[in-house]
Amino acid sequence: MKKACFSILFLLATFTIVRANANLDLANQDTAQVNLLNKQGFAIHLTDHDQTIQKGEQALELAQKLNYTNGIAEAYRMIGLGEAYANHEAKAIANYSNALSFFKKSGNLLGQAKVYNNIGVLYLTIDYDQSLDYLQRGLNMAQTLGNTKLIAATTLNIGSVYLRKKSFSLALDYYTRAQEAFTKINDQLSLILCLQNTGVIYYKEKQYDKALELLLKAHDQAKAHDQNVSIGIIDLTLSSIYIEKKDYNAAQKVLDEGVGFSQIAKDEKLEADFNYNSYQLELHRKNFERAVAILHSIYVRDSTLQKSTLSTDLGLMTEQHDQQEKQKENELIIERQKNDRVKFWWAISASGLLLIVVALLVGNVKRKARTNSRLTELNSEVSRQKDNLDRINHHLEEIIDERTRDLQIKNKKLSEYSSYLSHQIRGPIATLKGLMNLEKEGLVDQAECINMMNKCVSDIDDKIIDMTDILHDPKRTSF
Repeated sequence: MKKACFSILFLLATFTIVRANANLDLANQDTAQVNLLNKQGFAIHLTDHDQTIQKGEQALELAQKLNYTNGIAEAYRMIGLGEAYANHEAKAIANYSNALSFFKKSGNLLGQAKVYNNIGVLYLTIDYDQSLDYLQRGLNMAQTLGNTKLIAATTLNIGSVYLRKKSFSLALDYYTRAQEAFTKINDQLSLILCLQNTGVIYYKEKQYDKALELLLKAHDQAKAHDQNVSIGIIDLTLSSIYIEKKDYNAAQKVLDEGVGFSQIAKDEKLEADFNYNSYQLELHRKNFERAVAILHSIYVRDSTLQKSTLSTDLGLMTEQHDQQEKQKENELIIERQKNDRVKFWWAISASGLLLIVVALLVGNVKRKARTNSRLTELNSEVSRQKDNLDRINHHLEEIIDERTRDLQIKNKKLSEYSSYLSHQIRGPIATLKGLMNLEKEGLVDQAECINMMNKCVSDIDDKIIDMTDILHDPKRTSF
């Protein structure tokens, strides 16, 4: 019975472990796929923001099916990063907010720090104080975690805020600190940004030669690493420097190159900045007709962009509503799946327990049957033993009776022997005593007396031998 119960329990445990391991392996594979998609999206965010958004959306869909909170959060961050580089600030902030919410839900401080850094960068062109607030939050968390790369990235972004606030000395200090940190971890792409931003500081301070030296170095390194956006931004600053230095041919060359890279990167805002620098170039060349034409195209573009922004905001509101509804639906599906899994395992557990109870009951019945059978056998054995004891007792009684009769006979024979011995021996002994008295008195001859005494003794000896024969001869039952 015990073996049967252990077997059932072992089978149930084995089934549960195998199923749990299978589910765990599948979940691990799926979460690894989510992480891979997010990493792929981040790797190309500087060169192809559309692909970053696409990878983030794929990761988000899979992570939501798995209810993988960190994966959902990072997917939202990737989508926000792609939207930010596409200059869709409203969409970016919405996705960053979702990412921050899920990172807080999972208690992921590193994820929160990254999102604060991303939001701070997003506010760079909107609100410097707000940008510094978010970046400082991210920096504090990064320092608490001791994450050197994130500390360096956030320090670089804080320097960019001070650059826009025209606090050049503070900006240069932060850029220097960031450059030292990126050099330690050998982050070449971030070092390009440090060179680029430092060059912008020298440009703002009208130290054009120093600015050109740094920017051209950053330009070459950006080309070596296929950083299209960085190349375009550097070309934009270079064109401004060349215009100030009245080197219009060099300015036109970098403007043409920058427009090409901004189109490759699909950065409409950067392309618009190049249009404005083209207007400045034509204005400095005193080519007023061309300058007016460019200015008109900028006006048309801004009007179109304003309409597009309004349409985008309305679309974003609708999308956010749909997204919230979808999120609620996903949460309901996840909750339902959880409940179904709980019900399934409860059903499995109940079935297992029922099987165990049935097995125990069957075993108990069988055990009782075996016990009753054994008791019946024992009762029969006891009865047989009792009969044997009765027979033995009866036999013992017979033996005792026989021995008693035998003892009685022997006692009787002994009594008879005693009487006989007393009768047979008393005569010769009395004769001996008489002879002894006669001999003392001298009334009998000594020789004759001795002969008569020998005869008496021989007679006594014969009597004793005869008595012994009678005692050892059962056939002689009387004297």
